[in-house]
Amino acid sequence: MSGATLVVARRIAALGTAVILMGPAPALAQGATLARDSLAARAASAPGRPVAAPDTLAPRLPVVRRDALAAGDAEGIAAADSLAGGEAMAINPAAPVPAPPPRDYVAEARANFTAENRSYAGTRTALGFVEPFYALVVALLILFSGLAAKLRDLACRLSRRLYFQVLVFLTLYTVVDFVLGFPFAWYQGYALERQYGLSTQSFAAWLGDEGKGVGVTLIVYGLVPVLWLIYRAIARWPRGWWFPVALGTLPLILAGALIQPLVIDPLYNRFTPLHDQHLKGRILELAAWGDVPARNVYEVDKSEQTVKYNAYVNGFGASQRIVLWDTTLRGMREDEILFVVGHEMGHYRLGHIWRGIVLYSLGSFLLFFLISRFAGGTLRRFGSHWDIRELKDVASMPLLAAMLSLFSLVGQPVINAYSRRVEHEADAFAVELTRDNDAGARAFLKLGSQNRDDPEPSRFVTFYQYSHPPLMERIRFALAYRPWEQGKPNRYFHRPTARR
Repeated sequence: MSGATLVVARRIAALGTAVILMGPAPALAQGATLARDSLAARAASAPGRPVAAPDTLAPRLPVVRRDALAAGDAEGIAAADSLAGGEAMAINPAAPVPAPPPRDYVAEARANFTAENRSYAGTRTALGFVEPFYALVVALLILFSGLAAKLRDLACRLSRRLYFQVLVFLTLYTVVDFVLGFPFAWYQGYALERQYGLSTQSFAAWLGDEGKGVGVTLIVYGLVPVLWLIYRAIARWPRGWWFPVALGTLPLILAGALIQPLVIDPLYNRFTPLHDQHLKGRILELAAWGDVPARNVYEVDKSEQTVKYNAYVNGFGASQRIVLWDTTLRGMREDEILFVVGHEMGHYRLGHIWRGIVLYSLGSFLLFFLISRFAGGTLRRFGSHWDIRELKDVASMPLLAAMLSLFSLVGQPVINAYSRRVEHEADAFAVELTRDNDAGARAFLKLGSQNRDDPEPSRFVTFYQYSHPPLMERIRFALAYRPWEQGKPNRYFHRPTARR
């Protein structure tokens, strides 16, 4: 949802969810996610069993799924044809059986990036650059039009208590922000996805999800009450409020990471334990080999909203889980799904969720310090035009939202660089865990094709928008990374000594 208020919600929620997507998606979730996405995601021959050293024996590889054959899946059919060829050879050993030519995954990725896909990816990229500025314009319009002061006056007339003033102002401001931001949100989130055949939602269903987002914003930041505590801190420590507010982000992030899988995510989709018992057994087998607790493996009915592929891990403790989109389960072969799950297990084993929580909490100190300094100076310059004299005035909420968007915009390349690093580590972990390079390359290829990703974005776009390595980079790495063939140790996956 576009707009300054919901940008606040999204920026802070992004710190708390620690949802890690698999696909080579930019920060705003375009591309193959395996995320809020993760993100985004979308063989002629059956994969061979990899050679494993005694110390890193890989689990057995999966067989071709019967449902893929029943659906007429090209890869499943190719595998079936190779089996049929084996039977013919047993009958007539002299009959030559030509080896299938090796697949050129790089060429396939480029061929899949059709003119239509290029148009979609280019539009998503452009919108990604426009979105934060659109939110800034909306916030400034509310300030310079005097609307913020009028909403404050109304909130003060309805109650003299700060808590209710914050709640009333937040409610009114969110509604105004939703209306002003609606054209952009509609095109980016609904019209564009429908235009390119990626959305399966009706307009009413999409609008309902947007309305749920507004409701979550009001509950989390109004009723809980996060913003009331912020304004209390501003009133008590006019110059040093940023420190206790930043300090308070840690429990907020922890609470968000804990409750999102249990409370917020189910508002939008239905989560059920993985139905495919055979696949579940293979995942548990892989988890046991990787020394990863996999008590909670869920599938989610994302086909109600999109045809894209995705998988992610989120939560911690009792809420920690691996989630597979039903679109991914239908569109990928078993060995590809296991590679995807291995990637998500890598995030868990390598401590990426906790590292992200700590780093984002530390970064919030710098973020709120900068906001306090620049917001104060901005009020001294324009406060008289806005009829806002002090930052403790609830009418300053659009200003705080604008500042949060601005500095998040500036810091986004740094956040994305860190995210690309941990995603690469998870890719390497998945290769080391499964030793199925071919399945990894095929998984990336499908994610990129299904989600209409640009396999080779420019360096600037990658630097500024991509939270995951570009598709082509991931395919090449999946095919080339084989430390066991060179007698080198793994970089990330190591079996515990006691279990060797």
